[in-house]
Amino acid sequence: MPKQKTHRGLAKRVKRTGGGGLKRFRAFT
Repeated sequence: MPKQKTHRGLAKRVKRTGGGGLKRFRAFT
């Protein structure tokens, strides 16, 4: 469940970057 919490905060950040952050975060996980 802790993963969901990170995903939620990341989703907000990813929306700001424009989606490119999401791909980077995925590789980080």
